[in-house]
Amino acid sequence: MRPMAVAKEFRDFINRGSVIDLAVGVIIGAAFGKIVTTLVENVIMPPIGLVLGRIDFSSLFFVLDSAKGVPASLADAKAKGIPVVAYGQFINDIITFVIVAFAVFLLVKQVNRMKTAEEAAPPSTKECPYCASAIPVKATRCPNCTSQIGAGAAV
Repeated sequence: MRPMAVAKEFRDFINRGSVIDLAVGVIIGAAFGKIVTTLVENVIMPPIGLVLGRIDFSSLFFVLDSAKGVPASLADAKAKGIPVVAYGQFINDIITFVIVAFAVFLLVKQVNRMKTAEEAAPPSTKECPYCASAIPVKATRCPNCTSQIGAGAAV
């Protein structure tokens, strides 16, 4: 395959509207994810931790091997190389995911509400009551049977 053909095919691929829309969506999504992460870690979790007895969820962990000692904190465990299961950050990540999913749900719901239902196009033809052929809606005489149709017609 020639390099110019590949370049043209790649350019055509990039110029599709859906690729650009996807790229914008990913960039906006990443920025939104950072905002939600900050919201969860710095605004939502501290009051929850305070209510539950001054717990910082992101620092919760379980020591797997206490032979090297019991660390005072997660940072201490990492510094000493003590194997731990840091489940607190997992709790924060679950809460972040739920908030992002709920925000996306609300966004999609709002977008669907704003979309106007496409009205069905009015019919462009009607049936002649005399010969049952399709004729234009504005016709006053049938082109097939020449019958008078509409307000002045004698039925």
